[in-house]
Amino acid sequence: MSSQSSPTPPAGVLERGITILESFSADRLRLSLRDLAEYTGLDKATLLRLAGVLTKSRLLHRFDNGDYALGPALLHMGMLYRSTFDLGARIQPVLRNVMQETGETVALYVRVGDDRICLYRENSSREVRHHVEVGTRLPLDHGGSSAHVLRVYTGGATPLANKIRAKGYAMTQAERVPEMTSVALPVFDADSTFIGAVVVLGLASRFKPDAQATAVEAVRRELAAQGFACVPPAGWQPQP
Repeated sequence: MSSQSSPTPPAGVLERGITILESFSADRLRLSLRDLAEYTGLDKATLLRLAGVLTKSRLLHRFDNGDYALGPALLHMGMLYRSTFDLGARIQPVLRNVMQETGETVALYVRVGDDRICLYRENSSREVRHHVEVGTRLPLDHGGSSAHVLRVYTGGATPLANKIRAKGYAMTQAERVPEMTSVALPVFDADSTFIGAVVVLGLASRFKPDAQATAVEAVRRELAAQGFACVPPAGWQPQP
């Protein structure tokens, strides 16, 4: 990223702090002050001041060489976030059983703003696979079957909306990741609350229509066994 394309930093102090934290990603685990300046658009003096506050609160960690990484307080917050859903004990067996039956990676994504976040996952044990990490955050407009499902059931727009409502699932191929096929289904809890989307991902060369159909049925069966549903109740309306 060049300094010429640096973003315009937000005006608020809180927003600036959030911008610093959001500069980190799976491929940017450690960033220098110069890197942060390029990704946030903030000047170095402002960054040093805000980074000092974030480091003191353990939201950032500062290495001896001056580089920064996300801090341990975020892990604690992430665990609290997962606990608020009270899903782990019920959804993890679903993902594990579907992964074992299909041999493919299975994950639960939830919508947060304009992004989707992987809350739980079971990665395939196959040598060639699509690996998903808990906490992975992806923009909804980057595609993928789970993104389409999340849009439909949270009041968003997608060209697959009619097919998803009619079939009860979304299927995409190489939409976000080349050579990968995925199928996703909505997840509703017993109180009719929309939770998110369970997605099964595999190589297009082996995750073909018959395997996808098997995955759909496996997800439906395992979700039902844990008290979830894949179909909204009559009269249900999405809550954006």
